[in-house]
Amino acid sequence: MRYAFVTFGCRLNRAEALEMEAAVSVAGHDVVPVDAVPPPDFIVVRGCSVTAKAQHDCEKELARLRSRYPASEIIPTGCLPAAAPLDRLNAINGFNGLNALKGLKGSRAFLKIQDGCSGKCTYCIVPQFRGPPVSVPFDLVLDRARTCLAAGFREIVVTGCNLALYRDGGRSFADLLAALAVLPPPDGSTGEPAIAPGTIHRVRIGSIEPGLCDEAVLETFAAHGNICRHLHLSLQSASNRVLRLMNRPYSAEEVAEFCLQCRQRIAPDFTFGADVIAGFPGETDADHAMTAEFLSRQTEDLPIFTNIHVFPYSERPGTPAATFVGTVPMQKRKARAKELQEIGHRNRNILADSFIGRKAVVCIEKGGSGWTDRYLRCVVPTGLPRRRLVQLRIISAQDGTLCANADA
Repeated sequence: MRYAFVTFGCRLNRAEALEMEAAVSVAGHDVVPVDAVPPPDFIVVRGCSVTAKAQHDCEKELARLRSRYPASEIIPTGCLPAAAPLDRLNAINGFNGLNALKGLKGSRAFLKIQDGCSGKCTYCIVPQFRGPPVSVPFDLVLDRARTCLAAGFREIVVTGCNLALYRDGGRSFADLLAALAVLPPPDGSTGEPAIAPGTIHRVRIGSIEPGLCDEAVLETFAAHGNICRHLHLSLQSASNRVLRLMNRPYSAEEVAEFCLQCRQRIAPDFTFGADVIAGFPGETDADHAMTAEFLSRQTEDLPIFTNIHVFPYSERPGTPAATFVGTVPMQKRKARAKELQEIGHRNRNILADSFIGRKAVVCIEKGGSGWTDRYLRCVVPTGLPRRRLVQLRIISAQDGTLCANADA
């Protein structure tokens, strides 16, 4: 059988799609492009419904695929009302999760550890599709991570619907993070340069809820130098009034204190990403100004938020926020989003410029580039081995992207 994959949305969707793709390959089937000739037998679409627009885009693509490839079976998965359960993919015979991971493509291994959410955010419908929190067993996560290392991956990206809710047998997300950080090198890899004492790999955390990221997580970061000094926070707003309307479990002051603690206790150039919603119902110009000011903050002349994802608010039928009064006109939502995006762009440029003349460890990807642990894209010399972590000297920066040479 021949399979093609189309994926929308977040890192969790990407992790699930890559694992499914690997499972197909290990089971003896072919993974082909959507536009392959002849057409694929199955087209698996992992969709997203985080906003009404995202769901509309997915449904539009499903309709296009059904029209263009009538002989292919289109299988919607992920966060979509029409999503098929995983066992719907009954053509994938002999699936073995650990063996499948050996077939993962790409340069970084996306490792799903958790699914589902118990939050009651007024704008979010994801819990209706993902269900309550469910954690992958602790030992199984470690087994999968070992398999990724044995397959040659040197950066493991930990993903989940709400990572901070991870629990297994009394062990928390911080416990799992520490265990992942100290995994020994696979056999035959002892000759690779270590990026921290006793290890040749690093761990990156996907998006996490700021109100649930506790003291234990901070201590784990501080204890393990191979955990990337970057966190992407689901911030959404820095106005406490708007956060209450969203039913978010934290205040702007609590987030600010957490970021400050990260820089004081872990690294002075610890960086953060942020998801932000612009133009939430009831958001005033003053509320927006609070968020803009918050995202512009610096310590030691370095911006705190350097990877800002901004979404103009999109009404999502079925959520409480869709019925709220105080609708912000779409034109104003987009204008506010653009202003916040410009702050993120400026912050990223400042951070990138600060690395000129310094050394950075880069996870090498195909195409002559890679990622630093502060989540900056870096153009690298040709011929470097893909998936490996290589220490390079940064010689220049342009538009938030670093350029390195091999003289480390």
